[in-house]
Amino acid sequence: MRGLLDILMPPVALDGGAHPLATGLSDQAWSRIHFLEDPVCDGCGLAFEHAPGRLGLDRCPACLAQPHLFSRARAACVYDEHSRDLILAFKHADRLEHAPLFTHWLSRAAAPLIETVDAIVPVPLHWSRLIRRRANQAAELARPLARLSARAYLADALIRTRPTPTQGGKSARGRRQNVRGVFAVPPEGARDIRGRRILLVDDVLTTGATADGCTRVLLDAGARAVDVAVIARVRSRA
Repeated sequence: MRGLLDILMPPVALDGGAHPLATGLSDQAWSRIHFLEDPVCDGCGLAFEHAPGRLGLDRCPACLAQPHLFSRARAACVYDEHSRDLILAFKHADRLEHAPLFTHWLSRAAAPLIETVDAIVPVPLHWSRLIRRRANQAAELARPLARLSARAYLADALIRTRPTPTQGGKSARGRRQNVRGVFAVPPEGARDIRGRRILLVDDVLTTGATADGCTRVLLDAGARAVDVAVIARVRSRA
């Protein structure tokens, strides 16, 4: 039946390229995506510039010097000119058909984290922005990822208490200030958080300010630890 359906309605490449063998990216787009493979920094998901060496360090110099509040992070690919348009279309242009592809990428990249977590939580949107976007892209990843991995999905365990300007174009310090005091765990959410290791899901990890802001309130609510999984990682956290 799947073969017959593909004949009648050929799969469409999400990037607008030649027809793929199945719904996803064209061969040309696949070859340009810079997927992140081990070894990567356990603390932020960046690829090591050099092999960890005999010391066997699992953290990059930046994470050793200034650790994040979250314990571990994984990203499926590098955020660059080849992945950016796909992610921005998913985030801002209602291209929710990208979600299954990105969820598959996440399930692979974050497999070492998923094995040890108890529940999955999306980075929340404020209700006013949710109305404009019509969907929370983090939730569109976290929900199917929880289903695939047989983990609890906590949709409302974390909330955003007020709208904030976009993080785009801000320095690391500006990003931290922008999300300071923005996230909260409601009383009913705390019951589901307490004592559990949480996987926090978002689209892109840049400086880690948003992820750290979410982690802080999750830990304060009693989470045992917080890990982070994203579609893409910016090359530098500066």
